[in-house]
Amino acid sequence: MNCKGLLLVLSGPSGSGKTSIARAVEKRLDAAFSVSATTRPRSDGETAGCDYEFMTDEAFQELVDSGAFLEHAQVYGRYRYGTLREPVERQLAEGRVVILDIDVQGALQVRASMPDAMLLFVLPPNDEILERRLRGRGRDDEPSIRRRLAEARREVDVGLNSGAYDARIVNDDLDKAIDQACELARQRRAGEDA
Repeated sequence: MNCKGLLLVLSGPSGSGKTSIARAVEKRLDAAFSVSATTRPRSDGETAGCDYEFMTDEAFQELVDSGAFLEHAQVYGRYRYGTLREPVERQLAEGRVVILDIDVQGALQVRASMPDAMLLFVLPPNDEILERRLRGRGRDDEPSIRRRLAEARREVDVGLNSGAYDARIVNDDLDKAIDQACELARQRRAGEDA
């Protein structure tokens, strides 16, 4: 049996359900969820080291300059997010499934640097449902929702047309989407182990 790990990348627009899917897949597959670093302030209820690694822009830039990130991006023109390389590579070497919940630009960087990664693109069923989900979260004002919807259209275009993704998951039923993501990961692992 191959002890090589699997890097499983879930990306898609805000409100697509990628984080809910990623967290459920983490539990079902006993996977490791990669905690992203960010320069944004901590929100109520978030725990440093569990939800995100919170840091200053200066500290983030030092890590960029030293090559410590597997991927990084500025999101919505404001805050920076990134995946630290060392914990991901360590867990992959241990044979773990490592899950990244990242945006499209980060996923494309991962594809370029780690071509064996499995990239899954999570889509909402349609624009109306995406808008309803974003509004239902109650954490964005109207300009932020409009900005997220515009970014979602761009991300969907890249996700569908870039050729970087191994599969698409339309999240019209969360349980089915979770099942599909788990099955795709199992198939990839079985193929590598054969």
